[in-house]
Amino acid sequence: MTQAWFILTQADGRDICAPSPAQLADALAEVYRAPETAPDGSPSAVLLRFGYDDGLMYQVEVASGGEVTFEEWSDRDCEIALASPRRMSALPQGDALQLWQWLAQRQVAKIRSQPWQDG
Repeated sequence: MTQAWFILTQADGRDICAPSPAQLADALAEVYRAPETAPDGSPSAVLLRFGYDDGLMYQVEVASGGEVTFEEWSDRDCEIALASPRRMSALPQGDALQLWQWLAQRQVAKIRSQPWQDG
């Protein structure tokens, strides 16, 4: 049987397996409060990944300023992209949380149907 998994990578790089709704909300709140870049010059970002042990993986990354990227992969090792990355700019925090909630509920079709920009 295929097992599903969820991993939240926080802005500091720590991973949380099977994050709670409160942990998701807290991680987004932290990145939306953060300055545009971290002290090392990289953007402050958080990443939620959902996948299956034997296949597909989806990820929604949210960076400071509301920059959001959605990616679909053939597996957890990101070997084959199933679609070009899709992006949104200046997305409000509540909308980013909605994307993550859909991902946590395995509602990938709802995420795909959003007004993404290609590339």
